[in-house]
Amino acid sequence: MADEHEKIDPAIGSLKHDIRNQLSNIALCAEQLRFELPEVNEDITFYIDTIAAGCKKINELLKGTD
Repeated sequence: MADEHEKIDPAIGSLKHDIRNQLSNIALCAEQLRFELPEVNEDITFYIDTIAAGCKKINELLKGTD
């Protein structure tokens, strides 16, 4: 169900949708790196985990506007 902002400005809903799509792509790519990189060391794991956590946080912020 659309929130009040989306009823006033449908562009907000479209923007949130586009952001979520990009976050999904970023999260999937980060996870794929775990399998594609020949050596996943502690530093690489830290960076991938940080990217995943950032995507999750942004998604939670978007859900807070629903």
